[in-house]
Amino acid sequence: MDVKQLTHFVQVAEDKNFTLAAKKLHIAQPALSISIRKFEQQLGLKLFKRDDRRIELTGEGEVLLVHAYKVLQQVEDAKLAMDELRGLEKGEVRLGAPSMLGSYFFPEILMAFKSRYPNLKLTLVDAGTRSIREMLLQGELDIGVVVNDDISDDLETDPLINAEMVAVVGKTHPLAGQKSLSFESFFSNELVMFKPGYFHREYIESMAQQVRREMNCSFETNLLPMILNIVKNEYAITALLELVTQHEQDVVAVSFEEPVNIELSLAWRKGGYLSLADRAFLDFVKEHTESSKLA
Repeated sequence: MDVKQLTHFVQVAEDKNFTLAAKKLHIAQPALSISIRKFEQQLGLKLFKRDDRRIELTGEGEVLLVHAYKVLQQVEDAKLAMDELRGLEKGEVRLGAPSMLGSYFFPEILMAFKSRYPNLKLTLVDAGTRSIREMLLQGELDIGVVVNDDISDDLETDPLINAEMVAVVGKTHPLAGQKSLSFESFFSNELVMFKPGYFHREYIESMAQQVRREMNCSFETNLLPMILNIVKNEYAITALLELVTQHEQDVVAVSFEEPVNIELSLAWRKGGYLSLADRAFLDFVKEHTESSKLA
């Protein structure tokens, strides 16, 4: 079993088509078929079920795929480590963050980091925390923001911020003058919410079940500007992190009667390789957040 065989196997498993996989691997389709057949013979196992229309993994193939992803990621990590020992830094930080943090928490940090390290590239991916966890484990992200109470055993973490989740309403909405709001009152209004997969959506859904109320979700979108415009025009209310309302006019934050505090952390793959750029970014964020607390 070698890296090339595993790479061929994974590509066919993902595409379920030899012709398409061969094209992505830049090899001839017959050569790929021979490679997979020899691999199966070497293992003494059938990895794919083939028919005229479709290719599917066998049970043995599904087991191997899990390990193949991990092996190939470790090989990539090893290549990266060797490059850095030769003085070739990765030069890129791939960060995953939910849109509220990406829009209101990280811009200042990212610009300051870029000023200190002008040769490094920063890539910010907007996604829900569930998707971020998967992308971290698959090696598609280097660092990501996750909720502290839902962390995979395969991830390492470092605390980021403790943020309050609040009800957000238009400034002339009847609820705007209240000091606090019950969840029963919140769910009696029309709502605009992020789609499932975002931590605050999941929390609000759990609270609806807890207080035995239906979520009257009139609007559903992952576009934060659209959510804010709907709230500002008072077509619906929503729940967001309080830090959003600190930067937005025409919306009002109303705390829940039992304040909701969300602990967020930066996470990365346990045992994965963190480049010099990644480690510099983690140190920089910690430095920034600690100085903000002292200010």
